[in-house]
Amino acid sequence: MEPRAAVLAVLTEEPAPLHWTRIQDLALRRGYLDPFAHPDVRRQVQTTLRTLLREGVVAKEAKGVYFLAERAGEPEA
Repeated sequence: MEPRAAVLAVLTEEPAPLHWTRIQDLALRRGYLDPFAHPDVRRQVQTTLRTLLREGVVAKEAKGVYFLAERAGEPEA
């Protein structure tokens, strides 16, 4: 899975905003990212998140904490 798809998969599956390190950890643990296929996973996850933020796909809650932008307007459960 490409880094973009992996990051989006994790953010889609998790209901709460996540720190980028948690996004990276979950993507690795769930097998979405293969550190042998994608060297320097840390840089790739951070670059992907910055790109998604610029595109408006994700939003930033605090320093390093991201969530899907479409969830911003959803009412609390």
